[in-house]
Amino acid sequence: MDCELVIDVEPTEVTMALAEDRRLVELHKESKLSNQFAVGDIYLGRVKKLMPGLNAAFVDVGYEKDAFLHYLDLGPQFTALENFKKAALGDRRHRPEISKKMFAGVLDKNGSITDVLKQGQDVLVQIVKEPISTKGPRLTSEISIAGRYLVLIPFSDKVSVSQKIKSNEERNRLKQLIRSICPKNFGVIIRTVAENKGAAELDNEMKVLMERWDGMVEKMQRSKGGVTLVCEEIGRTVGMIRDLFNSSFKAIYVNDEKYYKEIKDYVELIDPGNRGIVQHYTSPVPILDNFGLTKQIKNGFGKVVPFKNGAYLIVEQTEAMFVIDVNGGNRSRAANDQEENAFNVDMAAAEEIARQLRLRDIGGIISIDFIDLSSAEHKKELYECMRKAMANDRAKHNVLPLSKFCVMQITRQRVRQVTYVNTEEKCPTCYGTGKIRPSILFTDQLESKIDLMVSKLHIKKFYLHVHPFVAAYIKQGVWSQEMKWKMKYGFGCRIIPSQKMGFLQYKFYGPNNEEIDLQEAMEQLS
Repeated sequence: MDCELVIDVEPTEVTMALAEDRRLVELHKESKLSNQFAVGDIYLGRVKKLMPGLNAAFVDVGYEKDAFLHYLDLGPQFTALENFKKAALGDRRHRPEISKKMFAGVLDKNGSITDVLKQGQDVLVQIVKEPISTKGPRLTSEISIAGRYLVLIPFSDKVSVSQKIKSNEERNRLKQLIRSICPKNFGVIIRTVAENKGAAELDNEMKVLMERWDGMVEKMQRSKGGVTLVCEEIGRTVGMIRDLFNSSFKAIYVNDEKYYKEIKDYVELIDPGNRGIVQHYTSPVPILDNFGLTKQIKNGFGKVVPFKNGAYLIVEQTEAMFVIDVNGGNRSRAANDQEENAFNVDMAAAEEIARQLRLRDIGGIISIDFIDLSSAEHKKELYECMRKAMANDRAKHNVLPLSKFCVMQITRQRVRQVTYVNTEEKCPTCYGTGKIRPSILFTDQLESKIDLMVSKLHIKKFYLHVHPFVAAYIKQGVWSQEMKWKMKYGFGCRIIPSQKMGFLQYKFYGPNNEEIDLQEAMEQLS
């Protein structure tokens, strides 16, 4: 299986599309404008309200809604963390070391939040779930710092190995190696990708993680009161590469020079031999269009999702859960055996549903209404098929067997908002009124805008993005409309077909792929 990561950097957001064998399986969007609360960020927050009935506290971490911290999420070594925090803030000139003196006993699991926290108290917390819907972030005080091979856990002395590493010999080797390089009073989780890695690589990452911990302590000591972000998780783009990168990655394409250098440096750090797979995409054709991903996004995020021979899924979201209905469509006419036909559709649906859960990052409870099956053997095969299809899903999940009504329930870890892509296009010409200018005059409208660009704004080189059908019309023939415009306005005008555009929609872009707002440009000119 070949994996490709395509990163589309736009002025307001970054889109990351992961494709396996050219098939889109994950899509992530990261805003460049709003303050993101990424999973893994560590804050010095302030307790705003105690809720004894919930045995929890609401903590201010700078979000519009206070974050939620449950008593059980304080962690068994919360007392040691508090002692360390007091030592760090008590003497801001010297960085304290974690000592056994700070360990004053394990926190009682049956205790009360009011026994350990008070209103107005500063507390060190980490984001474990981003703000979702009307809820603020979810917090923990069990601090951890994640790397590619290791996860560093302060106030612990336990070394754990990923269960996906099956060899007992390799597990013992890694444990002994990490114990020899791990600082005192720090624990470590050894990740799956650390399998068969040498001492030099793991020791180098341990030093990097310790530098991040020391930097966090320094930021905490420099804080001047109030909420402070003391350790920021690496961006979602690099974080995705950190968690996913393996030998199956064949290429990483980036259309922005700054992101290209950042990602190339990171890949060179974790796998110097594969730094060449990071490529800077410079073509004027939109990067997602070039790799055939725009169509897959439009096709995969609607309410109705077709998947095989006329069969389709209907995906509905409620307040509490997601409901997916499997329909055979005209596939039901393809075979005489109703049971066999239903089984084939359900098996294909299982693979598509597993992809949809990853693609949309659907979390919580998912209820799937498969086409009814009467054979117990078929139900068992369908259950095993779904489990196998979800084996590559990084999120924690649990798949339950089919009920007698052929309904399957799945729970999947929910740590951030569901990825949403609006697949419906509002008419860019009539804006919903239903009345437009004659479409035959559309090219005249485009020419007037090109004339405005060249004659009034004096922009000689630019790209005009239009719908592929319109682009084909403009480019047709030897003496095409495009060639006429070039002869009249100069050869700096290039027509780019873009699948993002509506049928009569258009946008102008400068030589560096920055969008040109004609109205704003005219206002500045006047």
